[in-house]
Amino acid sequence: MTTNRLEAFSDGVLAIIITIMVLELKVPHGASFEALEPLMPKFLSYLFSFIYVGIYWNNHHHMFQAIERVNGKVLLANLALLFWLSLLPFVTGWMGENDFAKNTVALYGFVLLMCALAFLVLEKLAIKHEGHESTIGQALTDRWKERISTGGYFSGIIIAFFYPMVSLLIFYGIAILWIIPDSRIEQALNKTPEN
Repeated sequence: MTTNRLEAFSDGVLAIIITIMVLELKVPHGASFEALEPLMPKFLSYLFSFIYVGIYWNNHHHMFQAIERVNGKVLLANLALLFWLSLLPFVTGWMGENDFAKNTVALYGFVLLMCALAFLVLEKLAIKHEGHESTIGQALTDRWKERISTGGYFSGIIIAFFYPMVSLLIFYGIAILWIIPDSRIEQALNKTPEN
């Protein structure tokens, strides 16, 4: 099977996730800028989650540029990724509604961790299906970013119970690490075949 339908479905789900998150930002009663002040935690959590969804969309797009075909396992792994991403509107809203309280930040970190693990599984199954000599297999031989991210999410979840703002800084740091699309895949796609 080609990747076209998987990519189109994933793009649609990610667009809906962003739409649901923005609909949680309710218009304040009052026309003064002070009326916006109570919305700041909700807006900041929305902004943060929007960035994360954008990062996943970018990297998902890049990954599927390097994949020619998918099988049932890759389709299921993609669904698992979309499931965890679809929980972002809930945890984003809960965290923003409760001014970044420790339990809300810990659950937010847990969902981010599960998204990252689901993406890792998707990568591994795609490489297994395409082969280690494929474009995706060659591009993802070094996984230092994945290891740093996973460790950061684990520590951020634990730290959230004591210092939720420190956890958010860890999660922001991980987002910065991934904000530029995965250059490993771009480099592999730009390589010219040897003659």
